[in-house]
Amino acid sequence: MTFPHVKLSANPHDRSGVRRGDEAWLDERWSDPDSRVLVVSGTRIRPVDGRLDWVSPQEAPDGLRVLLGEQDGRTWFAVVVDPAVAPGEKSEWFGLRGVLPHLADGGLPEAPLVFHAIGLAEWLYATKYCPRCAGGLEPRNAGHELVCTSCGKAQFPRTDPAVIMLVTSGEPSSESERCLLGRQAVWPEGRYSTLAGFCEPGETLEDAVRREVAEEVGVRVGAVEYFGNQPWPLPASLMLGFIGRAESTDIRVDEDEIEDARWFTRAEMKAGAEDGSLVLPGGVSISRSLVEHWYGGPLPGTW
Repeated sequence: MTFPHVKLSANPHDRSGVRRGDEAWLDERWSDPDSRVLVVSGTRIRPVDGRLDWVSPQEAPDGLRVLLGEQDGRTWFAVVVDPAVAPGEKSEWFGLRGVLPHLADGGLPEAPLVFHAIGLAEWLYATKYCPRCAGGLEPRNAGHELVCTSCGKAQFPRTDPAVIMLVTSGEPSSESERCLLGRQAVWPEGRYSTLAGFCEPGETLEDAVRREVAEEVGVRVGAVEYFGNQPWPLPASLMLGFIGRAESTDIRVDEDEIEDARWFTRAEMKAGAEDGSLVLPGGVSISRSLVEHWYGGPLPGTW
């Protein structure tokens, strides 16, 4: 299932998992000039003229070849190279946060491919030694597996589940219904967003929503409804969106992660977004999707 209301989860590609160990097929697709390659310098990528720099295999530098999959009649790869030998200047390469505007401005269909590439690059960067014997690791299966050269133990990419939630209070869809947004102290004045946090071992996603809201702002949440999800390889997360119903409304911020939190009616949200006193999350984020889903339509202004 895809979630059209979560923009960065739209247009998924066929990951062609059964082809990752087929070297003959990989070589054939690599020799096709119509295949496309995203060059990744460590964990960074390079936009060129406002677009992400997809090249043909023949134009790609030497590096670890990673199969992303198939889409639109093409095969898509990434090549992960050492930043010391990456083409161009270091200032031309950006982390994922730095290229999100390029994904929003005309490159959005590429987002799942880019998230796939960066997620693997982040995992490869962080996984240098075998956790069992500290031996060296060798990539297999088109970059999706690392095998210890000493003990043979295999390592696979990991994804950390994180919950992100819009909490509401009051009669649903009424003028008095409110939603809860918070802000961190390091954010510019007026910036507010949905609350979020990581799921802990042995915890359900719904209980993670309730715990994080209680810890950060002191509000008790009852019913929790699933909304959708969005990959977020920063460095290895999956953002799982929820809408929670508040059972209490008094706010007590933790003054650690959250500096301030407020309840907003739809009228207050609209007025603040229009006059600039309320700055909402970026247009491609699941946080923005949660806010606009509750509000009932688009709102002006983003980070």
